[in-house]
Amino acid sequence: MNNRLRALRAERMWSQQHLADQLDVSRQSVNAIETGRYDPSLPLAFRIAELFDLAIEDVFVSPSLVA
Repeated sequence: MNNRLRALRAERMWSQQHLADQLDVSRQSVNAIETGRYDPSLPLAFRIAELFDLAIEDVFVSPSLVA
């Protein structure tokens, strides 16, 4: 699943560790989500979207919708 997590985190000048602490996950999990090696669970995806005050579809995009 494609996502904007790295860009959103960079806009706020947050480290991967800071974001991981906010989400109660490991820094490695944040890295894996950002690089597309891991798709977060639905509850985690919603927590990420809420943390950035965005709709979930503004953070995560299905690869089938990317042209």
